[in-house]
Amino acid sequence: MRPVDLSEMTSPRAEPSTTIGGLPISVLGMEESARILVRTALRARGQNALPFYSTSANGQVIALAAEDPAFKGLLTQADQIQADGMPMVRLSGYVASEELSERVATTDLVHAVARLAQKAGLRFYFFGATPEGNRRAVANMQQQYPDLIFAGARDGYYRPEDEAGVVADIVSSKPDILWIGLGVPREQEFVSRNLENLRGIGVIKTSGGLFDFLSGKNSRAPQWMQKAGLEWVYRTMIEPRRLLGRYLKTNPAALWQIIFHSK
Repeated sequence: MRPVDLSEMTSPRAEPSTTIGGLPISVLGMEESARILVRTALRARGQNALPFYSTSANGQVIALAAEDPAFKGLLTQADQIQADGMPMVRLSGYVASEELSERVATTDLVHAVARLAQKAGLRFYFFGATPEGNRRAVANMQQQYPDLIFAGARDGYYRPEDEAGVVADIVSSKPDILWIGLGVPREQEFVSRNLENLRGIGVIKTSGGLFDFLSGKNSRAPQWMQKAGLEWVYRTMIEPRRLLGRYLKTNPAALWQIIFHSK
């Protein structure tokens, strides 16, 4: 894939994408994606514009979008959908108009963005997980990136009637990049309800279970399993009761969508 010249891209919302599993998937690789998010956040400062909204798709997301049009609608509200699944990457060269160069997993992207953000003086906000999980995720990131600035952080547990106050608190802290880890589809629903009220934030990135990995609660699969597209096997071995049934249902459905609904 030809490297993207950031100086030629007047708007990240016009970035190149290809259709995989019925969804418009960004073709940008890891480092290109990180640079786009950082540059977008910097340009947004003081503009009071709508955030650039980035989400991700893996097998679970593709399968859910295929069976639930309302959820698919939530996904397509995003400015960017990143490929967080190796089958999407491996099959893209056969089923899509443009081949994906690599998987852009949020658990890796957060580090690529953090390395650039601490140099640029950008401010993070972590929203999601349990109070302890959120605290540990922030502490571990600050230990790894001493110059990274956190505008704020809070857990993902609150009453529906308190949501407006939660949003107001996030906006008042003036983060440049808001990472939302509420899980699918709750995080997409949250963004859809509140995007207009989150004006002034440069970038929103939905993050799934990111904070559980950053906090140390969950471990990543070995690199060879990640590269082979077998991270789901590792996760199932760790949490068989919670994940086995899900993957037995979503993996075949996602594979079908990728093969027959890509272009």
